[in-house]
Amino acid sequence: MEIPIPIPLSSMLLFLLLVPCCICSSPLQDPELVVEDVQKSINASRRNLAFLSCGTGNPIDDCWRCDPNWEKNRKRLADCSIGFGKHAVGGRDGKLYVVTDPGDHPVNPKPGTLRYGVIQEEPLWIIFKRDMVIKLKQELMMNSFKTIDGRGVSVHIAGGPCITIQYVTNIIIHGINIHDCKQGGNAYVRDSPTHYGWRTLSDGDGVSIFGGSHVWVDHCSLSNCRDGLIDAIHGSTAITISNNYMTHHNKVMLLGHSDTFTRDKNMQVTIAFNHFGEGLVQRMPRCRHGYFHVVNNDYTHWRMYAIGGSAAPTINSQGNRFLAPNDNTFKEVTKRENSPQSKWKNWNWRSNGDLMLNGAFFTASGAGASSSYARASSLAAKSSSLVSSITASAGSLRCRKGSRC
Repeated sequence: MEIPIPIPLSSMLLFLLLVPCCICSSPLQDPELVVEDVQKSINASRRNLAFLSCGTGNPIDDCWRCDPNWEKNRKRLADCSIGFGKHAVGGRDGKLYVVTDPGDHPVNPKPGTLRYGVIQEEPLWIIFKRDMVIKLKQELMMNSFKTIDGRGVSVHIAGGPCITIQYVTNIIIHGINIHDCKQGGNAYVRDSPTHYGWRTLSDGDGVSIFGGSHVWVDHCSLSNCRDGLIDAIHGSTAITISNNYMTHHNKVMLLGHSDTFTRDKNMQVTIAFNHFGEGLVQRMPRCRHGYFHVVNNDYTHWRMYAIGGSAAPTINSQGNRFLAPNDNTFKEVTKRENSPQSKWKNWNWRSNGDLMLNGAFFTASGAGASSSYARASSLAAKSSSLVSSITASAGSLRCRKGSRC
């Protein structure tokens, strides 16, 4: 008599969650229920996977989240980045700076405030003493070699102008809630201990990268800003946008200044492991000129389109999950802006291993020159069947000292 070998419950659960066929092949009598049915399955997957902090196949999280002493080894995070922004060291080589005061003064910031830390000349790894909501009075003008690390507390930058990364390098922003950002400007703002200058009106982005390089935005929750949630323009490059949870916004992400600003031809951006969630409309991202690797993201909502562009960008979409809206007008993942088909048919846009749900479809184009896609490739894509586990913890994390994050 054969004795059955017991299979651990956790293994069975993980297997069931990672097999996508159960959410894409079951016949549904009412097509209007497709999105609802898939959404319930996705949400159930996220709830059940939430307890997994490492061993998920997410290379960033697997690098540091298994460590119960993460709070004593914060700077290890700087060695865990991937993609085009993987060399962003932030404040790894500097001291810890603790934000103790949520107040703000644009020109004469007090020691202990966030602004005082980010404008310093030396590298700093900036952490927070307690939960706080910071309502900035003007844009937060960052200096080079800074990390803003919100792990272990709940930090919201909200209700005023938000973060500007202008002509600086080596920036890491991790674990922050950024929302309800407003315009700033027509005011003096300090950007270093020895300089302040007049700022004209800002756009009201959550994170504005203007001529910046080696920038990594990871595990942030972003929503409801005046303009973009994360915009990178004017010659910015070497950027990774990863593990973020984005919701309730129209123009989510602009990458590229304008169709005529050709300096953005050198832009390289990795968009990986993000969850594009409820209430989003378009630009996830909208690209110009450069090279963009969109890999292993979960797109569960859009109202117009997910990925768009103009001015012949190279877009390499790999291993993503796209759930189209019910409206048949907006099933297409892609949108070409400001160009007739006779021009955009030569742009190199490809979909490789993407999972298309509820009628979603990606319109590929271009000859697919290997040299072009080599410049739009920044990491090995995982199977789209793993997107649930890879993105289950997207957004700011609830880390507590003394236990695994």
